Amino acid sequence: MREARIPADGDAFAVSAARRDDGAHVLHSWSAIEMPAPTMVAGAQGAYFWDETGRRWLDFSSQLVNVNVGHQHPRLVAAIQAQAQTLCTIAPYHANPATSEAARLIAEAAPADLNRVFFTNGGAEAVENAVRMARLHTGRHKVLTAYRSYHGATAAALTASGDPRRWPSEPGAPGFARFWGPYPYRSAFHASDAREEGERALAHLANTIQVEGPQTIAAILLESVVGGNGILVPPDGYLQGVRDLCDEHGIVMIADEVMSGFGRCGEWFAIDRWNVVPDLITFAKGVNCGYVPLGGVILRDSIAASFAKRAYPGGLTYAGHPLACAAAVACIGIYREESLIGRARALGETIIGPALRAMQDRHPSVGDVRGLGAFWAVELVRDRATREALVPFNASGAAYAPMAEFAGECKRLGLWPLVMGNRLHVVPPLNIDEADLRAGLAIIDEALHIADRHYIG
Repeated sequence: MREARIPADGDAFAVSAARRDDGAHVLHSWSAIEMPAPTMVAGAQGAYFWDETGRRWLDFSSQLVNVNVGHQHPRLVAAIQAQAQTLCTIAPYHANPATSEAARLIAEAAPADLNRVFFTNGGAEAVENAVRMARLHTGRHKVLTAYRSYHGATAAALTASGDPRRWPSEPGAPGFARFWGPYPYRSAFHASDAREEGERALAHLANTIQVEGPQTIAAILLESVVGGNGILVPPDGYLQGVRDLCDEHGIVMIADEVMSGFGRCGEWFAIDRWNVVPDLITFAKGVNCGYVPLGGVILRDSIAASFAKRAYPGGLTYAGHPLACAAAVACIGIYREESLIGRARALGETIIGPALRAMQDRHPSVGDVRGLGAFWAVELVRDRATREALVPFNASGAAYAPMAEFAGECKRLGLWPLVMGNRLHVVPPLNIDEADLRAGLAIIDEALHIADRHYIG
């Protein structure tokens, strides 16, 4: 792995100008203008990125859980460069070889008869279009989504999301109703174990369908493994139960695999672990690791048939963008040739899971550990007996200080963490060196003394 390059003297002016221009002109996502300046990233390679001073961090966030094959993978960079020499862009009403091949490879990776791909620019647009497809296919208008979910920041996707990020944008798009999904550690159903949690969550969903009116419900939209709201792995049988309810009532099942797909959970798509076949799959992030923006919807043949003779009323100027699709073709090749799907599964079973559970034994502030593949959460608490979270729900400012202090300690020690609420999400690149992975886990272990200081149990 290449070491971080220390900027030369000639770089100083450019970096200083970039920081000045950022402060003067950029409004960053989910940020206020007067918040502290973000890190000015100068470069990245493999599992590391660094700033203009040469200070580098081990990337245990994969940025936003998308850099599955690491930064600056030479094959991905080369594929984008080669495509740029041939065809940079073309309107989506044309066909081109890169987009056609990307669609074929994505369909091959998808389960059963999900054979057709509608391309978007990212995950939120994928969700928007999946909802539209379900409504057009069924002639119904309602969509059921889980409270602990996040589906994107565009209008319908944000309304579909169950977490507080939707609050400032309400009232949102019409036609959405919510239900509680399974979460054994903080059960909404007073379940005693994961099996009972799954059964009671399905009974609750069945009741929700009943009172919302099954004849009005176009789709149930859910993350196969909940991502930003806690990396919640569903109990065995739960997703099959959702599939059965959808079949019973003629409801379209939409699996949001934007974060959990393309190897992140040790399968091509997380739902494959339970051998459940949804009607639509939304994807983005790992399809080409965000090197060029790309997302989409994979349609089951029965849904695609709805648009065999009538036009699908949706599209995007950059849908199926050649540069993005060339990156997807290369990325899928990397997953296959480097055996990264199986590697992610093995890393979770042999290194990440055991290491995090050992930390749970050592640190009283670790209340729960859960995950699959390279997709894990460490839930931090003040009291194991009561399961009081280290910071309150949707905390900010001073109330969030313990988590901010913990994240700051990780960064000081050389690891860039992904913290959400009272949780640390452990989501490194799938091809991270084992030595780097163990080093990052050791940093987490060391930084947990910060959380332990706030333990009161």
